[in-house]
Amino acid sequence: MSVDERLRTLTSWNADWKGLRVAVLGLSMTGFSVADTLTELGADVLVLSESADEEYERLVPVIGARLEIGSLATVPAALTDFDPEVVIASPGFAPAHPIIRWTQEAGIALWGDIELAWRVRDKLLRDDGTPAEWVLITGTNGKTTTTQLTAALLVEGGLRAAPCGNIGVPVLDAVRDPAGFDVFVVELSSHQLWYLGLSQPEGELFPHASVCLNLADDHLVWHGSAEAYRDAKALVYRNTRVACVYNKADEATRRMVEEAEVVEGARAIGFDLGTPGPSDLGVVEGLLVDRAFLDDRARSALEITTVADLQRVGLAAPHIVQNILAASALARSLGVEPEAIHSALESFRLDAHRIQVIATHAGITWIDDSKATNPHAAASSLRAYPGSVWVVGGDLKGVDIADLVASSGGTARAAVVIGVERASVVAAFERHAPTVPVFEVDAGDTGDVMNRVVEIAAGIVDDEGTVLLAPAAASFDQFTSYADRGHRFAEAVRTWIDRGSADDAGGSPSAF
Repeated sequence: MSVDERLRTLTSWNADWKGLRVAVLGLSMTGFSVADTLTELGADVLVLSESADEEYERLVPVIGARLEIGSLATVPAALTDFDPEVVIASPGFAPAHPIIRWTQEAGIALWGDIELAWRVRDKLLRDDGTPAEWVLITGTNGKTTTTQLTAALLVEGGLRAAPCGNIGVPVLDAVRDPAGFDVFVVELSSHQLWYLGLSQPEGELFPHASVCLNLADDHLVWHGSAEAYRDAKALVYRNTRVACVYNKADEATRRMVEEAEVVEGARAIGFDLGTPGPSDLGVVEGLLVDRAFLDDRARSALEITTVADLQRVGLAAPHIVQNILAASALARSLGVEPEAIHSALESFRLDAHRIQVIATHAGITWIDDSKATNPHAAASSLRAYPGSVWVVGGDLKGVDIADLVASSGGTARAAVVIGVERASVVAAFERHAPTVPVFEVDAGDTGDVMNRVVEIAAGIVDDEGTVLLAPAAASFDQFTSYADRGHRFAEAVRTWIDRGSADDAGGSPSAF
């Protein structure tokens, strides 16, 4: 049997994986889950990584895999000597990476962790003898919140649901969890979707439902172009069987659905903040309603919750309401009743660093939206908090911030610019929002950045207003993660409060 013929048979946990030579690229949480799964299946596994967490490095030989740590800037001899039949790459490996190019040029099968998880999804079966359903969620922004929301709604509706994927729990860990699940709610990054685009027919996913929440330029360096990024996102709808959920306010997501190859009978389900038509979810006079999953959808609707109820639990920001509508559509496609959705929303809370109120003191409200790592996300935050002092900047990931400043920068009371790419942010304000005062934080030490931000912002706001951390950029230029950035912002705010007064801000900064 040829390698290709053998790979076509590997569509079950119970298939013959023994002795299959698999090279795993990267030893993050995802890479380890791949290596652990494959060794359990009996494959011959070589893990290659430029660095490794001490615990993962210790565990790789324990599970029966080999580990090579060293530079991957070129194709290492350890890989060519191993002569892999399959290469499985962690999502960080971009299409232009030398090892990815070598793999494709050599005609070696190239998978991501999601394809492997789909192939072995039958490890644990539901009561009816079938594998768990998959619901796929992507988008430039809101993926994690919508994944968490969807899982919470499904659980309230009586289903065993696991949020997994790019959210932080590898899908392979969920597939192998002895608890067993009815539904995997899978957050997918554009990187993971790009790898799915390489799948042969036997490795393609057939999800129950899918959604692309929105589309805006992001990760352009990784993908190489905005078109390639868009094409990767559109793969979320491929082979969807029941419900293709899309954002009516984002024409790009509608086109994705229209162009997708789906299973016959799959429905397009729209959502937005306006009045819904048949087959849509939307908002009518302060009510979130479903006109998609009921028999008489042409003339009636089902109430899910109210904007007032969401306001009471801190979920009424417009972009969060959109996430709720998308999650409700996914849950309704699996039979969850509106009453269960309403009940779940009563207890749902957003994660830290997502429009999180850090404190209100001396008339100033401090908001941490460090998770706003691209312009699209920051625009949503600025719409929710107009007139705020905007803390912006970081690693722009190849994205031009000028459009954001032109469309939304003028709504800010002032801007406090951080990050290594400050010059381009400042230039964007000078050109597109010249009346907005701009203050630059040039602290070289990460530990000093947020203290200086808070000092400047407190001096601007004086005794009333909002300070909004919505960087529109990644954090890795100065911080270890968006969470680290948010934590340092919150710590600086608490330090300022402990000093007792905004009068201790340290003088008036100069704008330019």
